[in-house]
Amino acid sequence: MAPIRVAILTVSDTAFADATADRSGPVIQDIITSHHGEVESDKHYRIVPDTVEAIQSVVKEWADNGNVDWIITTGGTGFGVRDATPEAITPLLNRPAPGLVHLLLSASLQHTPLAALSRPVAGVIKSTLITTLPGSVKAVKENMDALMRGGVVQHAVELLRGGTGARVHAILAGGEQRSMSHNGHRHGHDHGAHVHHHDHHIPIPRSVQVLSHDPSAPASARHRKSPYPLISFEAALSYVHANIEVLPVETRIVDNNLREYILAEDVQAPQDVPPTSTTNVDGYAIRSTDSPGVYKVLTRFSTTPLPEDTIYRINTGSPLPPGTDAVIMVEDTQLVSTDNETEEEAEVETLARIPVGENVRLPGSDVRKGDNVMLSGDRITGRGGEVGSLVFVGREKIRVYRKPVVAILSTGNELTDLHTREAGSTTAVEGWGGIFDTNRPSLRAVLESMGYEIVDLGIVPDDIEAHVKAIQRGLSEADMILTTGGTSMGPTDLLKPVIERNFGGTVHFGRVTVKPGKPTTFATIPFEGEEGRRGKKPIFALPGNPASALVMFYVFVVPALRKMGGWTEEMCQLPRVKVEIQHPMFLDPRTEFHRVVIRIGRDSGVLKAFSTGGQRSSRVASLSGANGFVVLPPSGLTGTKVADVGTVLDAIVIGELEVE
Repeated sequence: MAPIRVAILTVSDTAFADATADRSGPVIQDIITSHHGEVESDKHYRIVPDTVEAIQSVVKEWADNGNVDWIITTGGTGFGVRDATPEAITPLLNRPAPGLVHLLLSASLQHTPLAALSRPVAGVIKSTLITTLPGSVKAVKENMDALMRGGVVQHAVELLRGGTGARVHAILAGGEQRSMSHNGHRHGHDHGAHVHHHDHHIPIPRSVQVLSHDPSAPASARHRKSPYPLISFEAALSYVHANIEVLPVETRIVDNNLREYILAEDVQAPQDVPPTSTTNVDGYAIRSTDSPGVYKVLTRFSTTPLPEDTIYRINTGSPLPPGTDAVIMVEDTQLVSTDNETEEEAEVETLARIPVGENVRLPGSDVRKGDNVMLSGDRITGRGGEVGSLVFVGREKIRVYRKPVVAILSTGNELTDLHTREAGSTTAVEGWGGIFDTNRPSLRAVLESMGYEIVDLGIVPDDIEAHVKAIQRGLSEADMILTTGGTSMGPTDLLKPVIERNFGGTVHFGRVTVKPGKPTTFATIPFEGEEGRRGKKPIFALPGNPASALVMFYVFVVPALRKMGGWTEEMCQLPRVKVEIQHPMFLDPRTEFHRVVIRIGRDSGVLKAFSTGGQRSSRVASLSGANGFVVLPPSGLTGTKVADVGTVLDAIVIGELEVE
């Protein structure tokens, strides 16, 4: 195996100000060298202050370059006010490594109970392993010993490089490189391989550690408490942003169907617009030297100069004939005679002298050849201006970022489709008609209004095989899967187990401190697409309660869809405005999204937010007519339990504002 390429990042305000104060970084470098690893001191040994931005900047640079196998940070993992390493690294992880975290804590706890106050993070960013160590030299030595002993890191790096790890497995299993799974299927241990599913067979569950319950076990064996950590709203947004990939660029025809696409190229004018002098009014092209008087009227355009004693009738936008340099409006003329045969104007009298250039658009006065008309990253709205600009300069086709196709499904035996009256399962309770599936129609309505193509996977019963088939179809036909229901703690809540166990997916978060929508789940599943393109497809598993599902859609899914479609970072989030609330709003320990109608004061211009009433998560009526969510801060941050009338708070805008 080739030497492990290591990068070391010391996180310390003190060491950043004085590099000689760094003791841990050189210790790590010595340990790596003694184990035949490589650290390029000039490139892969840095010191940064205790800030999230500084840490992330260096780590992203190393991970993006792809020439580092293992990033080790030291410092900033404790409970100090400035300790920010876990907060910086966690959002960057594509795959967390809880086993390594446990190893680091166990190693330190053998020496001191104070190690319980350490907050290590470990995982994979792209193809690079990362571990965060404490700042003390003693703790660094203990942690490094645990990581290097028994070939733990060597084996991880070999797998991340695309190897099979056969040598290590042979040592551990006495030469046996394959094992039997619990269901009798024979499978290898290439943990680094992508999982692809293009047939209709249930994939063999992966053999790595997962957090979800085993759906094949009896209900009595399920988790009584969620194994997924409860994370903040801000952290959840970071996970989404870090794990969403922009879709490829495609070429599309310039027409009315370009609404909500993002340009992937700059657009320059291929020629001057207008290419020649044209008129911007209806009237007569004349010479500015002509005095008021009676003139013959010509209606046929000629490439030769206009004869004396004649003027040319011209319509808005038409080119001026040679020899003319001004246009007199119809209102400044009067009819003198008509042609007896055609009844067209034969002679008119001009009533004013017109200066040169009057009512004339000069060549290039709108756009000059080579000017940028639109830029890469510009959004093509449905208001017409962008499409009109592209047509204006003669663009027939344009390169844009592909818009994601979204597969939607609802889960649950209790659900019934309103129109087909088909239930999610034939095992519905006798004499009970079930609950109408509200979520699919609601989500489809808003997705299609935003211009997204939908793959409707229907109602999926509480059955593993049905879940697997629906997700397989979603992966093959769509870029994102959007589900509702099946995210809580019941024995028939199958989405997390199927994602983790059957598709080798990663659940980035399974619970969020928000109201409504606490069990909202975000995961990704690896795939291989056209022309060998590899990546990961996102799955948002939203709560089954209708209000929760729609609120979480706007909060988490819309930003993800926009990033996939090439929207710039500042445009991904829905707009936020300051509003003055018109009803008292009680605060929750979680961040709450209170559904409101935002109106503009007719006289004051102040934005006012009116509550839509009861905010129960199952009450979809709280969203009927709502055009925004007031973002209520957690009660623990404010020291109060209610936001009074007149309080100014942030609100997320989801629809057109009203006038009071």
